[in-house]
Amino acid sequence: MVQRLQDRVAVVTGGGSGIGLATVRRFASEGARVVVADIDSTAGAAAAEEVGGEFVQLDVTDPEAVAALFDGTAEKLGSVDIAFNNAGISPPEDDSILTTGLDAWRRVQEVNLTSVYLCCKYAIPHMQRQGKGSIINTASFVAVMGAATSQISYTASKGGVLAMTRELGVQFAREGIRVNALCPGPVNTPLLQELFAKDPERAARRLVHIPLGRFAEPEEIAGAVAFLASDDSSFVTAAQFLVDGGIAGAYVTPL
Repeated sequence: MVQRLQDRVAVVTGGGSGIGLATVRRFASEGARVVVADIDSTAGAAAAEEVGGEFVQLDVTDPEAVAALFDGTAEKLGSVDIAFNNAGISPPEDDSILTTGLDAWRRVQEVNLTSVYLCCKYAIPHMQRQGKGSIINTASFVAVMGAATSQISYTASKGGVLAMTRELGVQFAREGIRVNALCPGPVNTPLLQELFAKDPERAARRLVHIPLGRFAEPEEIAGAVAFLASDDSSFVTAAQFLVDGGIAGAYVTPL
């Protein structure tokens, strides 16, 4: 593996499973020192131990805890070079606007959007002092297209992540800080497996729209994150980086 991230310090929220775990492994394989942040202490600690990294148990909606995550990382490891703000939820009670309650709406917004705001807010000052840094925020392909199988708060939260990322990418570009939005298509993660196990018809309905004919594997998304974290993407900022198997470009898919 090419060591594009040698000795860089990377913070990954939601690093205990799915895309986050795959990215923790990919970052470490490319030479980064990784801080895994996750609300699940068992999964998060296991991920950190696997790669020789640090683990911080974290509720990403807690401002003081998020500030402590980045301050503590800079103090202990010397810098914050990469922030992959990836934690998110997609609960079954988030559905059509006609049936989704206000509590479910607010919970998804807090975890998926407010947490990204907090992570950027507390990571950027460290990157300003360094004069460089790369932030990757997990949005989604649903931020750029609509779906009749709605998860209204999830979709709105990811649209907010995308818009906020563009703003930050422009604002801090001349300070050496790049901010990009990762927009994955459906990924074969525990979150998606749980959702679709409860509704196989919904899974089949979505799969037909993917030109490649399958869901992504977490490792494929992690490869895109590693690119955005590295100097190979040094002229990429304020971008929406689609890794969706061709969904956003398709009108009719192959038989």
